[in-house]
Amino acid sequence: MPYDLSQYLVIGVSSRALFDLSIEDEIFRAQGLSEYSRYQIEHEYDLLRPGAAFPLVSAILALNALAPGKRKAEVVVMSRNSGDTSLRIFNSIKHYELDITRAALTGGASLAPYLHAYKVDLFLSADEADVQSAVDAGIAAGVIYAPPAKLSGKSDQIRIAFDGDAVLFSDESERIYQSEGLEAFLAHETVNAQKPLPEGPFAKLLKTLSALQNDSAQDTPPIRVALVTARNAPAHERVIRTLRRWNVRVDEAHFLGGVSKAEVLQAFGAHIFFDDQDGHVGPASKFVPAARVPYLSRPSVKKAAEPLPPAYDAADAGWRSSSAM
Repeated sequence: MPYDLSQYLVIGVSSRALFDLSIEDEIFRAQGLSEYSRYQIEHEYDLLRPGAAFPLVSAILALNALAPGKRKAEVVVMSRNSGDTSLRIFNSIKHYELDITRAALTGGASLAPYLHAYKVDLFLSADEADVQSAVDAGIAAGVIYAPPAKLSGKSDQIRIAFDGDAVLFSDESERIYQSEGLEAFLAHETVNAQKPLPEGPFAKLLKTLSALQNDSAQDTPPIRVALVTARNAPAHERVIRTLRRWNVRVDEAHFLGGVSKAEVLQAFGAHIFFDDQDGHVGPASKFVPAARVPYLSRPSVKKAAEPLPPAYDAADAGWRSSSAM
């Protein structure tokens, strides 16, 4: 009987998100694919250091130990590496005792067509184009930034933080703010306080996490979720009523009204934070792993474009051309 991935929380993670491959990235961009391949094969027994997604992946896999014989989650490495250059990745997975047995290795081809085939609920990658394709295909996905200088260790809970508009919710209200200003936005949210916000790209993931929380028999649920949004009163009411209508569990809600998100996320101890603005993701990534959620590729009033962190800008452009990890 085939193994049905639709029964699990499935995380698709690129090798460059799971491990620190900055040196290999430099070799690829400066010297090309053949030299990169040679380097990986020659160093396939050299262990890779954890990357930005490592704490989240490690914590997600720990869910499977809570009830022996009843798995909750699967992680699939999704990489543009070829099979020939992937042994170093698998050797590092084995060293860190990560319960990862599946991989999609596309040899430079786009990963997007395989996301639905692997029933991926969340896709994390440092490659802008792959993440954009995933979002356009209806998959919750984020461009993960360089990790903080000190990655947090294991904790007793998986801690995930989300922005609201254009992440958990659609960008409908955000477009009003961008086109008509703050007063129009607040008036719109007040008038529509009883009307649920439309679902955004991460709404399904939130509902899946909530189901896992409710399914836990532990006194302390293994997952803790926080909403960290720039909204404040009176725009808070519609958010609360929407989450209530969705019947989802959000353990913490921070309505910041312009206060910096970074220190709040550090205090929360997020394994990862998702936001649609580089202006929030960049500062947050200095404290916790963080990922930016791109907008759908469609005409829309979008927030002003902001530059990616310099260390990742060039890397993403280089990987996108061929054998991105």
